[in-house]
Amino acid sequence: MKVIIPVAGAGTKLRPHTYTQPKALIPMAGKTILSVIIDDLLNNDIQEFIFVIGYLGDKIQDYVERNYPELKSIFVTQTDRRGTGHAILLTKEFVKNDEILIVFGDTICDFNFDEVAKNNVSQIGLRRVENPGDFGVAELGNNNRVIKVIEKPKIPKSNMAMVGVYKIIETEAMFSALETYLHKKAEADGEYHLTHAIQTMLENGVQFEGFKVNNWFDCGKKETLLETNATLLHVMESREENKYETYQNTVIIPPVNIGAGCVIENSIIGPSVSIGENTTIKSSIIRDSIIGSFAELNEVVLKLSIIGSDAYVHGLSQSLNIGDNTEIDLG
Repeated sequence: MKVIIPVAGAGTKLRPHTYTQPKALIPMAGKTILSVIIDDLLNNDIQEFIFVIGYLGDKIQDYVERNYPELKSIFVTQTDRRGTGHAILLTKEFVKNDEILIVFGDTICDFNFDEVAKNNVSQIGLRRVENPGDFGVAELGNNNRVIKVIEKPKIPKSNMAMVGVYKIIETEAMFSALETYLHKKAEADGEYHLTHAIQTMLENGVQFEGFKVNNWFDCGKKETLLETNATLLHVMESREENKYETYQNTVIIPPVNIGAGCVIENSIIGPSVSIGENTTIKSSIIRDSIIGSFAELNEVVLKLSIIGSDAYVHGLSQSLNIGDNTEIDLG
């Protein structure tokens, strides 16, 4: 099985951070969104990866080749951001007729991989949500059989959101549907969605089943990114015994992840804080936040904040969302 990971999006909801780095490389819990996805797939013996890159794509390719040199990786460039359907179509010559797993590059979820892999019917990952109109949704019949999918319906008839994980067996039918779709008019948002191609496949008799996703984090905005960071930190702490370094006159409240080379003095850090490498924090209180590498924070009170790499923050505050190479003085 090959996996396709579309990571070409601009990540507009995570600006200013995505002005300087792709959304998939936003740090959290000592990793990046992309490394969490790749590590989960590697743990399930997936070795062949196709990355659809675009915005800041060279950074994605650089990151993968440097951190995962053992992967069989192919990088396909989506020059025009025309949606997920267009992104998947670009991989046709590399997929051929092989079975594929599609995992969106801003989605982290937990599901029974073995059950999905062994099932002889194409699969769609689903999760019940309170606001289905914000997502692509699937209507289900008996035995979790998918009978219809629709992208962001105005009047949803289902609250089962598609989380961005798909197993496709009938890849030839998928590419045929995508090619037909791209000859028609784009959706109102100017994009061609994978959802539409799947609906065409359903109408042509291809069977899909929905499978349950236990936990799902759509890391496309600040709030869910911080929530995912907190959850992963708690998981890491439960799986292994975390030993926190002793920092001068500082209290560490687990779970936290602190990168190498950090200087922390006269501060309270945690819970649910990730700090990148070589960051300096003095006389500060920080909780429920992500701090980048080589940042400098002095006399700040932060919660529910994301501070980019190489940022400088001085003075009191409560909640910030600051990109890379930024200097803020709140004194």
